Amino acid sequence: MREEIDNFVSQQVISVWVRDPRIQKNDFWHAYIDYEICLHTDSVCFNKKISSVRRRYSEFVWLRQKLQANSMLMVQLPELPPKNPFFSLNNAQQITERMKGLQKFLEQILQSPLLLSDSCLHLFLQSELSVSKIEACAAGRTHYSVVQAVQRCGLRRFNSEEDLQKDLSMCCTCDFNSDSSEPQIKDLAINKAESTASLDLIGTSQEETLSCSSGST
Repeated sequence: MREEIDNFVSQQVISVWVRDPRIQKNDFWHAYIDYEICLHTDSVCFNKKISSVRRRYSEFVWLRQKLQANSMLMVQLPELPPKNPFFSLNNAQQITERMKGLQKFLEQILQSPLLLSDSCLHLFLQSELSVSKIEACAAGRTHYSVVQAVQRCGLRRFNSEEDLQKDLSMCCTCDFNSDSSEPQIKDLAINKAESTASLDLIGTSQEETLSCSSGST
């Protein structure tokens, strides 16, 4: 019976893309790059079939550690692209290589029926919660459920399958210059006050919205 379930799950389509690297500035001295994760699926394992969120490398590291702990070593997880002490936000080749490695990591993880049952994976891929709030939500320590957190996440809408494929095709090319294969890194220059407010919104405003939604149902 378990083999039949695994075969059924494996026949479903789960497509994931890691794209659009952007430099995010915490303040004048500290910055990092995050990446857009686009997911499109017909799998019964996902309540939301199309989604888009942004995650940074350190969150991928957290995800791998969490999945490894939750699976109790029953699954050999793929490796992440290695952490480079000389990684530069201005080095397009390094960014591209890391982005490809992160996509390969997710593609391999999504092939495991056991990992697909992990709430942390779903919240990582389809919610805007911070990793600390993902842990709390998966453990049932929030006013909102995993499903509610996923449903409140911003949704990229496509009118048809053709529109989806067209958009994804554009995604693959729009991040590259016509004269080179290096991605255009979008520098979001925000001042310290704005960045602080943005970080607060990610952590608290999302939870307040979900909490109100949960209380009204």
